[in-house]
Amino acid sequence: MDLIEKAIMVASKAHDGQYRKLTNIPYITHPLGVSLILMRIGAREELVAAGILHDTVEDTELTLADIKDGFGDEVAELVDGCSEPDKSLSWEARKEHTISVLQTASEDTRTVVCADKLHNIRSIIRDYEDQGEQVWSRFNRGKEKQEWYYRNVVKSLGHASTFPLLEELKKEVDILFSSARTQ
Repeated sequence: MDLIEKAIMVASKAHDGQYRKLTNIPYITHPLGVSLILMRIGAREELVAAGILHDTVEDTELTLADIKDGFGDEVAELVDGCSEPDKSLSWEARKEHTISVLQTASEDTRTVVCADKLHNIRSIIRDYEDQGEQVWSRFNRGKEKQEWYYRNVVKSLGHASTFPLLEELKKEVDILFSSARTQ
């Protein structure tokens, strides 16, 4: 079985029964959406597999050792680079850690994280178009904190170098949080 197909199988089983935040949309649509973004830019299969698996260690019973055993060191390192280390920390502490780590992460890790954030932002934009400002009520932290987080992620992702996918993310973040949308 090829690496990407195997990643789809493993992630589908791991995320079975999970849904996108306060929706009836199966969670697996997010990792698959991330993988489609990575495939569109011609990313190597290891990055695509990591995109599919990026939330498994953080949000399922799978461990980093499971990922390493099933997919090798490179995919495991990429998934680790996409994962928050300690879910018991406050939202602010976890997000500050992510922002800090991304400044020195490899370009491959930054690419997978960028695809993840791009898919999230596009999902929020779609929901915003349907629900307006109500969309922010589904987040533990509201619009201002989300804007702080995403704008700082964009800065950190571009700290060492820029790349085309980052330009797409920056544009989408600007669209979502533009003053025209502020009410």
